[in-house]
Amino acid sequence: MWKPGFPFAESHLGRLHGYHRSLCVWSVVHRGTRRRPGLVFGLDAGGSCVGVAFRVRAALAERTVEYLAARELVTSIYHTRLHRIYIPGGAIDAVTFVVDRSHWQYAGRLSAGEAAKTIATARGRSGANRDYFANTLTHLHEFGIHDPHLTQIDQALRMRSRRP
Repeated sequence: MWKPGFPFAESHLGRLHGYHRSLCVWSVVHRGTRRRPGLVFGLDAGGSCVGVAFRVRAALAERTVEYLAARELVTSIYHTRLHRIYIPGGAIDAVTFVVDRSHWQYAGRLSAGEAAKTIATARGRSGANRDYFANTLTHLHEFGIHDPHLTQIDQALRMRSRRP
């Protein structure tokens, strides 16, 4: 959402039905390690999710999907799926990555305190888990997307930062 990593022709807010954004994936590469896993977002079954849909030029579509697969499918925690996304003015089909609940990296829904404890200390190949969470939360707010559970995690992180 905040770091697509590929050239795109346009972007729109869109809604995906049947899945919701969830901080439900143990990250053992990008935002954590096997010894100290971080937490990253996944599309988990149920509800709906508002996010950003990116349109890429047809000539770049295959290369873009290959890039995203290499980045997102470091392990097999996600399934690549084509889903209908509803954007202003209509609907489009989009490549999505949905979490595999049977995979060992599936964390499920953690309490705000448990999530904050993990996020506060984890670091992986792509940097600190705290930075990933903060960047995502900032961009969600910029798009007018607010999630009470993420707000609770943010508050718990702030409380941890104030401790001596």
